[in-house]
Amino acid sequence: MKFACLVTFLSIGLIGISQSVPSSDTEVIKALQQKRQMAAQSLVKNVPLKNIGPSVMSGRVVDIDVNPNNTIEFYVGYASGGLWYTNNNGTSFTPILDNSDTQNIGDIAVDWKSGTLWVGTGENNASRSSYAGIGILKSSDSGKTWKHMGLSDSHHIGRIVINPENANEVVIGVTGHLYSQNENRGIYKTTNGGQTWAKTLFINDRTGIIDIAHNPKDFKIMYAAAWEKDRKAWDFRGNGTASAIYKSVDSGNTWEIISKTGSGLPTGEGVGRIGLAVFDKNTIYALYDNQFRRPKKIGNVKKTDVLTKEDFKLMNVTAFLKLDDKKLNEFLKTNGFREKYRAENIKQMVRSGATKPVDLANYLEDANSRLFDTPVVGAEVYRSNDGGATWTKMNEDYLDNLYYSYGYYFGEIRVDAQDRDKIYIGGVPLIKSNDGGKTYSSISGDNVHADHHALWIDPKMPGHFVNGNDGGVNISYDDGAHWIKNNSPSVGQFYAINVDNQEPYVVYGGLQDNGVWMGPHNAKESDKWHQSGSYPWKSIMGGDGMQIQIDNRNSNIIYTGFQFGNYSRIDLSTGKRKYIQPKHELGEHPYRFNWQTPILLSSHNQDILYLGSNHLHRSLDQGDSWETISPDLTQGSQKGNVAYGTLTTISESPLKFGLIYTGSDDGRIQVTQNGGHSWASIGKNINLSNDSTRLWISRVVASKHKKQRVYASLNGYRWDDFRSYLYSSENYGKTWNRISSNIPQSPVNVIVEDPENENLLFIGTDNGLYVSFDRGANWEVFQNGLPNVAVHDLVIQPTAKHLLVGTHGRSIYKADISHLQQMTTDILSKPLHLFDVDNIRYSTNWGNAPGAWSKPNTPGLDLTFYSSKSSILSATIKSADGIIVSASEIQADKGLNILSYDVTFSKVGKSSYLKMNKKELHEAENGKTYLPKGKYTVEISGNGETVQSDFELEVP
Repeated sequence: MKFACLVTFLSIGLIGISQSVPSSDTEVIKALQQKRQMAAQSLVKNVPLKNIGPSVMSGRVVDIDVNPNNTIEFYVGYASGGLWYTNNNGTSFTPILDNSDTQNIGDIAVDWKSGTLWVGTGENNASRSSYAGIGILKSSDSGKTWKHMGLSDSHHIGRIVINPENANEVVIGVTGHLYSQNENRGIYKTTNGGQTWAKTLFINDRTGIIDIAHNPKDFKIMYAAAWEKDRKAWDFRGNGTASAIYKSVDSGNTWEIISKTGSGLPTGEGVGRIGLAVFDKNTIYALYDNQFRRPKKIGNVKKTDVLTKEDFKLMNVTAFLKLDDKKLNEFLKTNGFREKYRAENIKQMVRSGATKPVDLANYLEDANSRLFDTPVVGAEVYRSNDGGATWTKMNEDYLDNLYYSYGYYFGEIRVDAQDRDKIYIGGVPLIKSNDGGKTYSSISGDNVHADHHALWIDPKMPGHFVNGNDGGVNISYDDGAHWIKNNSPSVGQFYAINVDNQEPYVVYGGLQDNGVWMGPHNAKESDKWHQSGSYPWKSIMGGDGMQIQIDNRNSNIIYTGFQFGNYSRIDLSTGKRKYIQPKHELGEHPYRFNWQTPILLSSHNQDILYLGSNHLHRSLDQGDSWETISPDLTQGSQKGNVAYGTLTTISESPLKFGLIYTGSDDGRIQVTQNGGHSWASIGKNINLSNDSTRLWISRVVASKHKKQRVYASLNGYRWDDFRSYLYSSENYGKTWNRISSNIPQSPVNVIVEDPENENLLFIGTDNGLYVSFDRGANWEVFQNGLPNVAVHDLVIQPTAKHLLVGTHGRSIYKADISHLQQMTTDILSKPLHLFDVDNIRYSTNWGNAPGAWSKPNTPGLDLTFYSSKSSILSATIKSADGIIVSASEIQADKGLNILSYDVTFSKVGKSSYLKMNKKELHEAENGKTYLPKGKYTVEISGNGETVQSDFELEVP
């Protein structure tokens, strides 16, 4: 297809391009203060959000701290899900950080004697979804209250260690900014409980401290692991010459590098993340992520008849044409080449010069393969027996299939307190060694998730440990032979969610490293499934779960997948699935797919599916075949090891077929009004105050109410820019208006327009949820029940009038927005407004227990009203004949209020009713007398107004 392009696309680097400016810690702290003030004054602060789970798959754990004198008591820190406490060995957990400004954790430390907790905010991993923190938090009352103790610009905390003999002496390793250089990294120490901090080790503005470990019997002797890294949206270098081990003999006041040339430890550019474990004053272990390339095998290498892609990288034409056709076809079929690419055809293409042998290898190269296939040395274990003076590599063979090439994601090594030769290493599996690291065995059980980030070993009971991984918490008492799973907290890290139109409707979601799940929106989180064997949420597929589209004609047909655009069409009724990722032609550059590749079913025709690489692809037959309907819609490829120059968002107007918008990770917003025949770049029309041209386009949303209207959110997270960029256009993106005026700075991930009220908008940021009643002129904090957690996705179920909130750390929330949809300018201008009250089905069992050991059944009626100011109002419930059966005073807030009425008589109301009626009233077992069936009126008075609404207790 030919394209009429209205913009020239160049493949360019970032030199000379205006770049986003990282947010200062002053800006961040000011934004948090602003948000707290807005939350207290919000018009919707009384509208609840309810967590609907799921919990069974959990989320990424970063640290665990167990009471050594009472091992059924411990704390679990989740990367973006907050801090949770248990005192019953993980049977249940309580969140204790929910009133904090962040849920992002890098490390925790507990002084069990005094009940003092320290939380280093900002995840210690350097992953794509590792969120920054706000510094150090401290609680002196076991988590009841928290105080900010400084280091606001640290962003990410690697490790916290407390002097066992002096709880006021604390040493902290700060890894620093993830996406930008900064000097607030290194080692900080306090001797007065955090009132003041001294920086005792600083290496450079790219190198922080990922781990600290001290001699269990002497706090003065400690070791620190420095980690040089540089992550960008298009590249990640997780190693460098400054990565090293340091030692202190004075409790962290001064430091000396010990990983020098000749020490036995690797040095130089290939040194990555390092983990530490100290057994005693002599024995120390170091776990190295060695990013040096493996030496090529030479000499007598065993040949195999199976072709691999590596065989074609250096193969010449003559050798290729001599390949056995059967052998070549086996390679092509095994690696998913399309039917037209078979031995005879490809050999003819090579003969004619249309393609080269190396193109077969290039055809299979993508971000996912590069992630796993890079031939680095990988994990290595070193031990010192002389206090760190000299070191010996312990593993004799490569530790393959432990880290692959992404060692930056791991780095935990632990040694048994009673056995210097017994060590444990967390990687993709969890492995142990009984001989000091020479040989290993896996101890990952059937119910233990992969990717291990925390391990506490009982110092008194060998074989007992608590493990934290990407799938939550596991406990073993027999050295990993068997495991208990402890996943009651709802801490799922959702990337995307969606809903269908069933009754009850089903919620779908893709999660970080936990695949794609589905479940009914009204499923209750409980332990009953342990008895029934059926958890209400079901797993659809594994990997890193991504976007989901559901056919609105048949909810059994869904489209979903895992990272880097690996999507399938699935028939849930049969289990049949078909892989549908668009493929480039042999000899062409491979398509570039984002980690979170966007897909979209056309609202005009559910057989039409859109999918974005660096191009927009369209299928007219449910993904069976594809056509590319755009040129490269990005700024082009960028040298690096992360897929970049990719589409991140797709939106088609529900009011016009073929009116499609796309957004890219490198700042491009494009529009076509004719189904892809021609394209225009409209992102350049957004006038940013800092003139950034490379912000990630997190959403472009075509309006449901006006064909010319479109919304766009831009995200500076990958520049450490936490400002809120949100825009609207009334002319297809020719000009834009900024609509984020009073949003406290936090990167915007998603914007959703209400299907009924065109002025009602919702946005999710890295720090929470907001609503606007005037199309973005003003925003209200919308977080009653929702902690300050990253909101990645929002979707509205139009029939139920529910807003579903997909968080990256606290699973999914649900809110009834039916009253928000009615908040028009007319209602907002009234002093008082009472919304219609729902009828309720009458029951003679109200107030009575259904069984001897059950609680009484109790009804409830929520009366929702709007008040233009904070004031004291009066509320009365009247029977059909005008008798006041219940009355109360209400301290109303400005905005929406909810009065929960239990459908009972007041004492005075019951007496008045009996005087006027001959009906017999029965007192329930709980001592209350409930209203009989019939019609009633709610009346609320105040602000110079009286408003009313009728409801009925209906006959069953």
